[in-house]
Amino acid sequence: MAEKILVVEDNAVNRKLVEVILSKAGYAVLPAPDAEQGIALARSAHPDLILMDIHLPGMDGLAATRLLKGESATRGIPIMALTALAMKGDEERILAAGCDAYLSKPIRHGALLEAVARFLQAGGKADA
Repeated sequence: MAEKILVVEDNAVNRKLVEVILSKAGYAVLPAPDAEQGIALARSAHPDLILMDIHLPGMDGLAATRLLKGESATRGIPIMALTALAMKGDEERILAAGCDAYLSKPIRHGALLEAVARFLQAGGKADA
C-alpha cells in the first residue's frame, strides 16, 4: 500500500505540482487547499506525512500544526513545513510550532522527493 501524504497548500499550481511529483513517485496524495480541510483530512485519513504550507487563508499552517500536534489522534503524524519563509529565524520558529522538518520553496522536484523519502524512512524524524 502506498504511503499517504497530505498536501496542505492554498496555491493551486504549487499544490498540483507537489501532487504530480509525489503521485508519479508512487505516493498516495491527499490535497487540501486550506488548513481547515487539511485538519479534517488528517483526522479522517491519518496520513503518513503532512506537507504544510505556512501562509494559508484563514488559519495559518503554524496554527494548524499546533492544533494537530495537540490532539492525541493526530499528534504522531509528522509534519514537514513547505514554505517560502527562508529568513533568519523562520526555520526555528516553524520547528518550535511543532513542525518536524522544514523544506523551503520554490519546490524543486529532486529535493522534494529526496526530503520526503528520507523523512519517511527515518520514521518522521527531523534529522533525516
